[in-house]
Amino acid sequence: MGGTDGTKAEGETRPRSGSGSGSGSGSGSDQLILFVNGKKIVERNADPEMTLLTYLRRKLGLTGTKLGCAEGGCGACTVMLSRYQTHTQQLLHYAVNACLAPLCSLHLVAVTTVEGIGSVARELHPVQERIAMAHGSQCGFCTPGIVMSMYALLRNNPKPKMADVEEAFHGNLCRCTGYRPILEGYKTFTVDGGCCGGRGRENGCCMTNGNAAEKSSKEDSDEATSLFNPADFTPFDPTQEVIFPPELMSLSKDQRSGLLCFRGDRASWLQPDSLDEFLRLKWEHPDARVVVGNTEVGIEVKFKNMVYPVILAPAFIPELNNVSHTADGVVFGAACTLSHMGAVLKKAVETLPPHQTEVFLAVLEQLRWFAGLQIRNVAAVGGNIMTASPISDLNPVFMAAGCRLTLMDKDGIRVVQMDDGFFTGYRKTVLRPQEILLSIEIPYSKKFQLVSAFKQSPRREDDISIVAAAMSVTFTPGTDVVEDLRLSYGGMAATTVLAKKTANGLLGRHWGEELLQEACSLLAKEMTLDPSAPGGMVTYRRTLTLSLFYKFYLTVLQKLRLQGVTVDDVSSDCMSAAEIYHPESPSSVQVYQAVPEGRSQDDSVGRPMMHLSALKQATGEAVYCDDVPLYENELYLALITSSKAHANILSVDASAAEKMPGVVTCLFADDIPGCNATGPIAYDETVLAHRQVTCVGHIIGAVVADTQLHAQRAAKAVRVQYEELQPIITIQEAIAAKSFYQPIRTIQKGDLEAGFKQADHILEGEIHIGGQEHFYLETNVTLAVPREEGEMELFVSTQSASKTQVGFLNSGKVVSLDVSYYSNVGNSMDLSVSVMQHALFHMENSYSVANVRGRGFLCRTNLPSNTAFRGFGGPQGMMVAESWMTDVAQSLGRPAEQVRRLNLYVEGESTPYNQVLDQITLDRCWDECLTRSGYQERRAAVDVYNSQNRWTKRGLAIVPTKFGISFAAVFLNQAGALVHIYTDGSVLLTHGGTEMGQGLHTKMVQVASRVLGIPCSKIHISETSTNTVPNTSSTAASVSSDLNGGAVQNACETLNQRLQPYKTKNPKGSWEDWVRAAYFDRVNLSTNGFYKTPDIGYDFETNSGRAFNYFSYGVACSEVEIDCLTGAHKNLSTTIVMDVGNSLNPAIDIGQVEGAFMQGLGLFTLEELHYSPQGVLLTRGPGSYKIPAFGDIPAQLTVSLLRDAPNQKAVFASKAVGEPPLFLAASVFYAIKDAISASRAESGMSGPFRLDSPASAERIRNACSDRFTKLCPPAEPGSFTPWSVQV
Repeated sequence: MGGTDGTKAEGETRPRSGSGSGSGSGSGSDQLILFVNGKKIVERNADPEMTLLTYLRRKLGLTGTKLGCAEGGCGACTVMLSRYQTHTQQLLHYAVNACLAPLCSLHLVAVTTVEGIGSVARELHPVQERIAMAHGSQCGFCTPGIVMSMYALLRNNPKPKMADVEEAFHGNLCRCTGYRPILEGYKTFTVDGGCCGGRGRENGCCMTNGNAAEKSSKEDSDEATSLFNPADFTPFDPTQEVIFPPELMSLSKDQRSGLLCFRGDRASWLQPDSLDEFLRLKWEHPDARVVVGNTEVGIEVKFKNMVYPVILAPAFIPELNNVSHTADGVVFGAACTLSHMGAVLKKAVETLPPHQTEVFLAVLEQLRWFAGLQIRNVAAVGGNIMTASPISDLNPVFMAAGCRLTLMDKDGIRVVQMDDGFFTGYRKTVLRPQEILLSIEIPYSKKFQLVSAFKQSPRREDDISIVAAAMSVTFTPGTDVVEDLRLSYGGMAATTVLAKKTANGLLGRHWGEELLQEACSLLAKEMTLDPSAPGGMVTYRRTLTLSLFYKFYLTVLQKLRLQGVTVDDVSSDCMSAAEIYHPESPSSVQVYQAVPEGRSQDDSVGRPMMHLSALKQATGEAVYCDDVPLYENELYLALITSSKAHANILSVDASAAEKMPGVVTCLFADDIPGCNATGPIAYDETVLAHRQVTCVGHIIGAVVADTQLHAQRAAKAVRVQYEELQPIITIQEAIAAKSFYQPIRTIQKGDLEAGFKQADHILEGEIHIGGQEHFYLETNVTLAVPREEGEMELFVSTQSASKTQVGFLNSGKVVSLDVSYYSNVGNSMDLSVSVMQHALFHMENSYSVANVRGRGFLCRTNLPSNTAFRGFGGPQGMMVAESWMTDVAQSLGRPAEQVRRLNLYVEGESTPYNQVLDQITLDRCWDECLTRSGYQERRAAVDVYNSQNRWTKRGLAIVPTKFGISFAAVFLNQAGALVHIYTDGSVLLTHGGTEMGQGLHTKMVQVASRVLGIPCSKIHISETSTNTVPNTSSTAASVSSDLNGGAVQNACETLNQRLQPYKTKNPKGSWEDWVRAAYFDRVNLSTNGFYKTPDIGYDFETNSGRAFNYFSYGVACSEVEIDCLTGAHKNLSTTIVMDVGNSLNPAIDIGQVEGAFMQGLGLFTLEELHYSPQGVLLTRGPGSYKIPAFGDIPAQLTVSLLRDAPNQKAVFASKAVGEPPLFLAASVFYAIKDAISASRAESGMSGPFRLDSPASAERIRNACSDRFTKLCPPAEPGSFTPWSVQV
């Protein structure tokens, strides 16, 4: 890693020719010079439309930087840019999204990718090593981006605080780890998290990975709590980083002045170096787009198919980067990045008197939650203003503060104030086409002025706002009389607006209760929204305008009181509503069974061994499908898809597409020589649509071209004419039209009628559970390589609502249950029958109900076919159970945990499908979870908190899970393995399971290691391939370790038997001695193993047989805090106790528990699919669909693997772990519901109420009925066409 690495710049690299976008024509183009990982690159044909990501991956073959979302929302493509700033003579290092960074913006820039900081072959960088050794990489696709975000932070700040680390990851997502191990590994770099040398720091020693304080009362000697040892990490030495290329330093200092010009096929990039030149170009090209960070234009080009023939890039013009302090405020050049603006304002806040910095603090509050750091590092303040987004976070602040904007063209300057006249319409401003925005002046606040800013979004981190607001009030000196008031809102119209009528109506009034009431009724009248408004959530958005004003009202009262002004008294229980959110750094504990003393170190089973692929994933060396090097003459295929949900195809015109550059051919249904039918079970889908489309996105045809870009552009040029038919979109529409697939499944046990007669009470209820996007970060890719004799080698990257009736006794014991499930299946069956069966198998969750009937209806709709997700219908079935269980407790007014405990299964009871439960550990998991979480103390503390706070409420819930393990289709419960022993003693292992980050390969190596009695280092695993292990079952249903582990064990035991004579003959010999002896004796050292689950199979007709081989059990307790005014919630703590039998690998199993829990957290509280009434999915990509982020993990997270619970029905007494923990996140949902109940009690409401899943901010707020919601009643259903429908 020595400093000399950066000097290898002399060896100039010419990029290889190849795909990407069409290579630029180069006529009249300048040379682009950049350095990548220390090597100089001269690009003579820089294409203005090419991103850095495409260039790195396709031209330079650096595939460690990943293509995830292509919109700057996931962070998988993060790299570090470094440049020498000539005007400050400083080096700048900053993380950026390579998917948005235009190649042409990188002239004289050094790019550092994950390959440039270290490799397994050369030497690992500590950032790479620690994420791997801390078990922070599962599928590994997000890992290089997270590594580079951390690396860029350390280049600027070698000793960061934990808060800096958390901020650095605002722009990074991970779908599988649950985030905790990533933060745990990187905490070791921080000032507050470095190793304490075993001295037991108060806030928890790193040796126990977090808060060691939370231990059960009896210190168990068989408990282990550390999953890695920080002492094993390579020390971090910031002086050994790669240096900035000296040649680039010289080039930057000596660069010639003048216009830089890069020309491509469709666009020209003009980079002026002076303000005069910029103004001249803008005069000549008034319609040209001005690009600094490309965070908006990049999205328009990629997703809205915009073409901008001329791009002006003024990022390096001194005047546009200037920051100056004037008598009235701070002036920022329009090209200043948001990160730079934030740094300047922070400094101002530290040095200026507080009364002058109210506006600055409001801007900083919005910047805290503005996108991710990678975006803030490049996005310009001028771009933010000029984009004129109606949901901008910053424009309401600029408007409320009356910021002054300096506009300029070649004829002169004019200054305008940012008020309600600045935005003239949707994404339009008062600027004339040839004008530019030169600067913005953010004013100092005045002596008696108070300013606040607010933002409410679905997720706190890196999310666009639903409603943003900024409010400024100025008082007559020394009084509470309003002299000036500005209330600005985003998200309430097509532009950022000022609530002028409301503000004018409050001038001259005292800041008290009367003003508040008047303000709310005025705002409710002024801030109206059409019920069909884009973005939906109309009632919620209208309520937010009042709720946010109320927060401002309280904040101002508090500040006035501190200034000594006499104001109305406000009850102390209201004041928590005025608190500004500051995240707590998460702490965690992991507990598992220690390996017995004296066991051989070579036996790795039960030890927290690192994921086999982790190091290569952390260095970018792991090869994913899309990383396979380009083949000669490789062609790309892009799909032509339907824009209608249900229609006949009248005609398809591909003539324009066929004439486009690079196009080879277009394919449609008539071009398929074989069968056009497909489907995983029933062949009820078409490969390509024939004469009719049945959903938006239905594949009509494909374009084949020489590059991906050419194929995609041509696909968009194909014209399809439709005859539209009436679509069925929602479950309700399907029920009305009797649009169902067969069969309708039923499971029934006991006497339903007798049960309801016996019951003291009967409850009816309904819950809708939203769908979930898989959101794997690795985009779906298939590479087909023609081989000899017609062979084709394929490389593939692959893998509800209900109505309920419940009868129960006064004690809370449920005696009768009738539940009907309706699932929105979509336009084909896919796996929906199996998913519904799984929901029915889990309809009682962990509760014993004597009389029960469950029915499952499959709704046929015109949505893209829905398929299985982690849990395969189980979580949906159990969610309904917890819904009626909560309602039973609420209707009786009994504590929910008592009612749940009363109904829990006990050993020997049977399920609705007549399977007797044995080796049941539910009660042990429940009791340990109560103890570890300190449930009773928490419950008491929650009740006290809720009695003292009106507008924030806490909730607590404890929820069990019982998850059946095996495939529903009996034939799938089998697996094969192939094991070779080579003469040098090395072992090659192949099995039928797919490694997708869940650690399956690692566990299989551990199994083989134990059976063969050799260290894991001698065993190598080859990727799953059907030419070594045929007829593989899907890697699903959580059974892959059981099935493949059984097969590996079987193969290794066979080999052991063959080697036994040589071990007997030479007991002191080594493994290699025995292998050689067997080889020379001509013994076969290769064998395949096979395993099938015994005694499995269930019959729906007779309701008999064994549906599952065994069950995995778990219990989770969660505490949350909700903001009753906005619907935002905080996950305060979660304690999980999971029965995984004897864990094969505690690190992997705890990783699976946490990862599944976080996916469940998304399913039940955050992730929401919005469809238009016409069946168009409106939430596509991370910009609009929100999975949990780093900040969503519970502030305190304890995961305990149940000890002394061997499972004799799987390999080495282990249990399945992939899917079972996901449902435990329902504890967060029901904790939220508990908190909402406390809020509703304040308004005199009690008893059961409906809360659909996910418990989004909108649903939480709307359920907390109060004085503000009453002012914003929803429009009458049926009187308008909504933006989105609940499908």
